[in-house]
Amino acid sequence: MKSNLKEFIRYVSLDVLGMIGLSGYILADTFFIANKLGANGLTALNLAIPIYSFIHGAGLMLGMGGATKYSILRGQKEHKKSNQIFTNTLYLAAIFAAFFILTGIFLSGKIAAFSGADGAVFSMTKTYLQIILLFSPAFLLNEIFICFVRNDSNPKLSMLAMLTGSVSNILLDYLFLFPLHMGIWGAVLATGFAPVISISILSKHYLKKQNQFHLVKTKFSPSLIGNILSLGLSSLITEAASGIVIIVFNMLILDLNGNTGVAAYGVIANLSLVILSIYNGIAQGTQPMISRIYGKGDQNGLRQILKYAVITTEVLSICIYLLFFQMAHPIVNIFNSGQNMQLQQIAVTGLKLYFTAIPFAGFNIILTIYFAATDHALPAQAISLTRGLFLILPAAFCLSWLAGMTGIWLSFPITEGIVTVISSCYYSRLSKHHAKNHPAMP
Repeated sequence: MKSNLKEFIRYVSLDVLGMIGLSGYILADTFFIANKLGANGLTALNLAIPIYSFIHGAGLMLGMGGATKYSILRGQKEHKKSNQIFTNTLYLAAIFAAFFILTGIFLSGKIAAFSGADGAVFSMTKTYLQIILLFSPAFLLNEIFICFVRNDSNPKLSMLAMLTGSVSNILLDYLFLFPLHMGIWGAVLATGFAPVISISILSKHYLKKQNQFHLVKTKFSPSLIGNILSLGLSSLITEAASGIVIIVFNMLILDLNGNTGVAAYGVIANLSLVILSIYNGIAQGTQPMISRIYGKGDQNGLRQILKYAVITTEVLSICIYLLFFQMAHPIVNIFNSGQNMQLQQIAVTGLKLYFTAIPFAGFNIILTIYFAATDHALPAQAISLTRGLFLILPAAFCLSWLAGMTGIWLSFPITEGIVTVISSCYYSRLSKHHAKNHPAMP
């Protein structure tokens, strides 16, 4: 038990730091764009963020799906098949990269228009979308290598790569936006260069021959591809659903409060990315341990790791919410360089209501990754779809009609609270089933 706790602290602490760094890609853009380009720039960024969520989600799906299966196979001593998993993951990355690049070249203007960008912000939104899509190969490969290096017993290098990418993004954001005055081009180029720098750090794992995963000569395998996509799909659903939710929220808020309301929501949405990245860091930090322990059939070890993850998440949730509640005004003010009082009022109210969801959201994220890490793809996908689309979108439409902006803010905590009850029941039922029929399994 002591060794499990020590390993849990090591993996989770490193991965949380790394995920905070990774979420800094967009948060840095939010801060510098707000201060340099004002409310219109902030609106353009928020309209473009959903596409980043799709790219990030695709990378996570490939990375988490491939690395989870890789770790399970390593625990089962299936070394040849684990290398085939890595190779097929890269085959999939090439297909997704081609799709995103073609989308960036031919459809960025149409996506900007569909997102609700008007004359004042259309050009900035289109530029951000086009460049971020052209950098998609770097984002995809970065996510894949981060996941595989972490699962290959090197969480420290994964964390270092994520932090280095984030710091470089912050420095380049400042350089391109202020001394060089490159506008929205500068912000998106800084974000695009960040994963390239991160990959260069991760290459150390391969160059020093520390890695146990290798490219091998193998065919495109439908069965292996199915394993990768199935286990990683919940990660894509979570990120893609986040993008869809942002699109829907933007449209609803445009009708209620115009561009100022969307800019205020941009502050909330980007802070949410950072907070949820902490929970994803805890979940992804535990995933290599859970998959390896699952491969060995250690039921008690699995319960211990899940217990550590849930306790850590809930304690952090309480601390984070108390901080946001007490410091709502100064936190929003950081992103309100124009001292827009309407934006300040909307965002402060939203901060206090929206983030009542975080104890529930953290718990749901932990259970989603737990199910995927133990080769139970279906419940992971069900939780992701329920919290990401099936509940929150109807809740947003209904509650915004009943209570305006207050209803929009409350749709997130109400959704996560309901999903917590559902996911807890599912875990309890699944645990009883396996305890009865497969004593060595979770």
